[in-house]
Amino acid sequence: MVQGAQYERELRHVLAGLPEGVRAVTRSCSESERAQARLVIEKPFLVVRAAGSGIEGSGDLLALRGDICFPIEVKTSKEKKLYLNGRLAEQYSALEDIGKKCGLMPLYAYRLKGVRGDSWRIFRIDTGKLEGRLSILARRIPTCPLTKNGRPHLIWDQGLPLNKFLALVCRKTEQESKSFETIQERIVSESEKYDIKTPDWMKGFIR
Repeated sequence: MVQGAQYERELRHVLAGLPEGVRAVTRSCSESERAQARLVIEKPFLVVRAAGSGIEGSGDLLALRGDICFPIEVKTSKEKKLYLNGRLAEQYSALEDIGKKCGLMPLYAYRLKGVRGDSWRIFRIDTGKLEGRLSILARRIPTCPLTKNGRPHLIWDQGLPLNKFLALVCRKTEQESKSFETIQERIVSESEKYDIKTPDWMKGFIR
């Protein structure tokens, strides 16, 4: 397993909604995958590299937008399975602990090297009960699978593809859709309210 700053930077550019960053990671993806990934360009995150990266639950990156915030631990490998032993197990425990204390949903972003298409997979750390938007997102993002001994690890095939993750977090919420529909209804209502119809006796004079 090799963890490189270049892959961390690659993910940071995507989450920040930089068009060139999105194009770079979706170059070998299908058109539908590219379309889903491009949604982040309209609804980008503020992404910062965590101070003391990888220490005490900070993760490598912090992605923030509106009512959601994700501490993200970035991992890369040529292997589809990554066991979280030793220092990696300590990182997991620290992320889990900070997630429970702060009501956050820490994520693992796992990049598989040498694969075409979407090479990133997203996992979440189970931190118990979540509130607001995070509680809804948690239903769609898989947790880190467990080994036979009950220890968390990463299996690339079981993660959520990055393009689907972006579509999930960048789509309009139900509340936003309802607000838009309410505004449209008000506009129509006001238009009808002030719509002055031409009396029948005047229609003969209007050409």
